[in-house]
Amino acid sequence: MIKRFSFLLLPFLLSSCAGPTILGESPNVTVVSSEGLPEPTRVDLLSSNRPYLIGPFDKLKIDVFGIEDLSKEVQIDASGRLSFPLIGVVEASGLTPGELADEIENRLQGRYVRNPEVTVNLEETVSQVITVDGQVDKPGLYPVIGRMTLMRAVATAGGAGEFAKLNDVVIFRTVNGEQLAGLYNLKAIRRGNYSDPEVFANDVIVVGDSQARRLFRDLIQASPLITTPLIILFRQ
Repeated sequence: MIKRFSFLLLPFLLSSCAGPTILGESPNVTVVSSEGLPEPTRVDLLSSNRPYLIGPFDKLKIDVFGIEDLSKEVQIDASGRLSFPLIGVVEASGLTPGELADEIENRLQGRYVRNPEVTVNLEETVSQVITVDGQVDKPGLYPVIGRMTLMRAVATAGGAGEFAKLNDVVIFRTVNGEQLAGLYNLKAIRRGNYSDPEVFANDVIVVGDSQARRLFRDLIQASPLITTPLIILFRQ
């Protein structure tokens, strides 16, 4: 639970360059900046600890050793399936490339190819996604293609709902292993009070009134007219 802090501290928290400041009496939440969320590192974007799972619309290169007619590029369809010669439809979504190679080998084994050797390589992926939730028309996961900003992300999710609270948009992000959250005001961005921030793969965006907004309760109560982003850090 974030405890309320003195309103007199707010200008100091938003303007101080002396380093992180603890929010209220909570040791787990710290105000770190009012300039916007920092960019994630490559390690944050591409975790080596996590096996890649095939998803819809991924493009794969499948090679069957010694059989050129069975070596081809395929694209996973919207339902997570692919169609492969001789063996028909394969449920690929949720499998690793290695597991898919094993599945194709098992189906070709004996009946079509004596000892098949199959390799599956990822050619193109849309696995780099953001999550857009809250008061938007189409909440869900969306691929990050090229440079994407907060306004574009909300538009991609069908736009904000009719009664969405546009001054309450929270972005959750991991940077160098630390969990950060930023509160943004879409109305202020549209007015040009500050620039439309870039969003990155693995960001979680929550639009409108939600539990996420409560993290910033004390700051919002102290200064209801937010014209700069507010950034906090979750301490372990």
